[in-house]
Amino acid sequence: MTARNPEDIDRLFAEALNAGNLEALVELYEPEASLMPQPGKLVNGTAAIRESLAQFIAGKPKISLKPRMITHTSDLAVVTANWELTVTGPDGKVANMTGQSVEVMRRQSDGRWLFAIDLPFGAVA
Repeated sequence: MTARNPEDIDRLFAEALNAGNLEALVELYEPEASLMPQPGKLVNGTAAIRESLAQFIAGKPKISLKPRMITHTSDLAVVTANWELTVTGPDGKVANMTGQSVEVMRRQSDGRWLFAIDLPFGAVA
């Protein structure tokens, strides 16, 4: 699973999340990347991102993403994506959510694009 352009990352993220593939999800992030796993909480680095995504996968989420390129340079991109998500809570109840993410991606030296900053809930204060 390799993102050859910024728009690929959201597709690959959705495929990995829907399959419950934690390792494939973590591979989409730079080692020092930031992720907002819930509004008001920011985690940094691979270990914290892995832990947050593992907790999320426990709810057997299913996501649909529709990315939209905002702008990019030769090695940085800002992408937004509209998403729809279904997840099962600890109480067994299914919740449906929607939102718009803001993502900063960076091209790596090998040509892959990875998340540098992933804000699934957008620019939430």
